[in-house]
Amino acid sequence: MPELDLLRSLPRARRNIEARQTAKTPELVALSRQYGRDYFDGSRDVGYGGYRYDGRWVPVARDIVAHYGLKPGDRVLDVGCGKGFLVKDLLAQGIDAYGLDVSDYALKVCEPEVVGRLHLGSAERLPFPDHSFDVVLAINTLHNLPRPELRQALGEMTRLARKGSFLQVDSYRTPEEKALFESWVLTAYTYGYPDEWRAIFDEAGYLGDYYWTFITGE
Repeated sequence: MPELDLLRSLPRARRNIEARQTAKTPELVALSRQYGRDYFDGSRDVGYGGYRYDGRWVPVARDIVAHYGLKPGDRVLDVGCGKGFLVKDLLAQGIDAYGLDVSDYALKVCEPEVVGRLHLGSAERLPFPDHSFDVVLAINTLHNLPRPELRQALGEMTRLARKGSFLQVDSYRTPEEKALFESWVLTAYTYGYPDEWRAIFDEAGYLGDYYWTFITGE
């Protein structure tokens, strides 16, 4: 179960920490956790501030295919797929890719290429048979679950994956990064230092690959 930075090709996110600190309220947190239009395509105070396809996931899709030795026709599930950007780019690599997300809004405005491939649902109850995918991904998704449901979701990933699985979750390495994270985060219910995350993985029997999303304020 190694650390694996499969998102290393993504551009570094620009975050206005001070503006979020000023704007963040319990009402905005509750709105963001609805994962509707406000979260994806509304104000940056509530979420992405406009979640649009720009091709940044293309090299990530290539790295996933290369790392897991995937071949055309192999099946991949992206848990927390949003509008299906990564699913779209995996399809372009010849992968039989699918997605799942809790957001009815995101699925309704998904990329045209992925229509019919995205499922509405939650990570702790994946509606697929055992071992039905070669690889299961959950990128910046599972920390949005309370800890009991998160453990269930880790078990679901293990249940479905034949070749391997990968997840990335919010984390921090220092008290300073923790403070920055807590001033920025809107949707996460579960988070911790890397060792705390590894303990959760061990509890759930998760044996796949993993990596961290750090907020540094840079």
